[in-house]
Amino acid sequence: MDAGIQNQLDDFIRRMGLRRTGQREIILKAAFSHKEHFTAEDLLGRVRIIQAAISRATVYRTLALMVEAGLLREIDLGDEQTTYDPNFLDKPSHNHLVCIDCGRVVEFEDAHIDLLNDCVTRRLGFKPLRQTLKIEANCEQLRLNGRCPNLIATRLSGKRLRKKR
Repeated sequence: MDAGIQNQLDDFIRRMGLRRTGQREIILKAAFSHKEHFTAEDLLGRVRIIQAAISRATVYRTLALMVEAGLLREIDLGDEQTTYDPNFLDKPSHNHLVCIDCGRVVEFEDAHIDLLNDCVTRRLGFKPLRQTLKIEANCEQLRLNGRCPNLIATRLSGKRLRKKR
């Protein structure tokens, strides 16, 4: 984990009149130990491997602090639960391709989308700060091959699949 992330949270909690705790540090490290998106329950599982005594409420409160501090972004990937994105600090304008068949999420960046965003917002009298785009799509592997290893892995892991619309 980048030391800047710890410093940013420390500065934020100091400004809010809160104190630095060992539990918050563990939760922060667990949140940024992987680059993948995660849910609060995913994070709780990671945290409890490190220290089983940390409560669900502490994880949820610390998640809210990290979002408010600008360290994480809440995103809607269409699975009716809040997902957290730890990667937007490195790539503030990135987008998500979500497979509605297998639940796979692919992050991507595209200069053309950034340029279009810039043109549209300026034409309408706004200054762009950040942008996100979510594209829901069907899995090519499932369509072409009749099976998808991502779908099999998702089912085996017990994760909920997105509802098709």
